[in-house]
Amino acid sequence: MKRVSIELEFIFKASPAILYKFLTNNDCLVRWFCDACDLTAERYTFSWDGSEEVAELVDDIEEERIRFIWEDAEDGEYLEFRMYKSELTQQTILEVTDFCDEGDEESLADLWSSQISTLQIECGG
Repeated sequence: MKRVSIELEFIFKASPAILYKFLTNNDCLVRWFCDACDLTAERYTFSWDGSEEVAELVDDIEEERIRFIWEDAEDGEYLEFRMYKSELTQQTILEVTDFCDEGDEESLADLWSSQISTLQIECGG
């Protein structure tokens, strides 16, 4: 099955500094992304319903970009969060890039929309 990337954009009232904390801090990640998170150096072990996935933090520009590569990801695949302030509206924009099997784009977009809705509540908008 062919793998494709999807890019999604979400608007936040919270600052990039607050958003960055919720994307990198294991105590904050469990509030919106996973059931448990163990952080060792640059390796994050995420748990959902008893299963674990390991990702390495490979790019980290504070309050701007975070990129993870999953341990079992195919070549060239990653999970990336980019955040910036809109000069026009002064809102924070969060861009999410992820990968899925071709044909699963809508279900992955729905999953991210649900997760990000929880994130927006947790970080104050």
